[in-house]
Amino acid sequence: MNRLAHAISLADGKPLLGAAVYFYDPIFLEIAAHLGFKVIWIEMEHAAITFAEAADLCRMAAGSGMLTMIRIPDARRESVLKAAECGPDIIDIPMVESPEQVAELLRYSRFAPMGERGFYSVSRSLKYGIVDSVTDEQQKLNGELALLIQIETKEALDNIEEIVSVPGVDIFIGPADLAASLGVPGQTAHPLLLEAAAQIVRVARKHNKKVVTACGAADFIHWTRLGIDLLFCTNDIVCLRAGAQLALKSAADAIQQAREETAAGPKA
Repeated sequence: MNRLAHAISLADGKPLLGAAVYFYDPIFLEIAAHLGFKVIWIEMEHAAITFAEAADLCRMAAGSGMLTMIRIPDARRESVLKAAECGPDIIDIPMVESPEQVAELLRYSRFAPMGERGFYSVSRSLKYGIVDSVTDEQQKLNGELALLIQIETKEALDNIEEIVSVPGVDIFIGPADLAASLGVPGQTAHPLLLEAAAQIVRVARKHNKKVVTACGAADFIHWTRLGIDLLFCTNDIVCLRAGAQLALKSAADAIQQAREETAAGPKA
């Protein structure tokens, strides 16, 4: 059982809740842990986080009791190997549209005989080689490292059965990109998107796959009804923006109230 599946098994039927980090901020990660988030998503597709920073974030998250997911931009050997050596619990790749892409991820993320992951014995993922047997530890890691593939295009939806049936990976549904691909950009509660999401979940469950997604607060109820296993429900930038907006509005409202009270003069 991989680490994600193990955490889900302990969650009493409720989805795990996660938060994403789009920049290197140990403080946000630690706050997330104290608040009770169970998984940290380290974003390396869109964000400028380096592999060195990703490894540090994995260390911090592990020390805080959270699982880590690194999203890399593709399943190229270099991308997969460097992410894997950081020692995350989960590796995720976006925009998967064919079984061949899934096979590439599996090939580079699993040690022989399951795959062709390079034999590098001193990485964080292998405890820097401080183990009784490196090869035994590699085989253990083959079973523990969770792999996610993102379904987020119409093309992926058209090939959903073939993609999801590949063993060894679980499913991440990307609602924003999927909505755009279906012709309803920004409309993540559109019936077309919800119907597609339900279809993906049905196929995933048929093949005993875990299901992960990320969305905003307005869509939490839709995904909760679908019974997903892990919900990424915020990120560092959203939290920073929301906190700043709240402080700004509260201060502006107080200033306006004080002005109105001054204009009205003293009460009789």
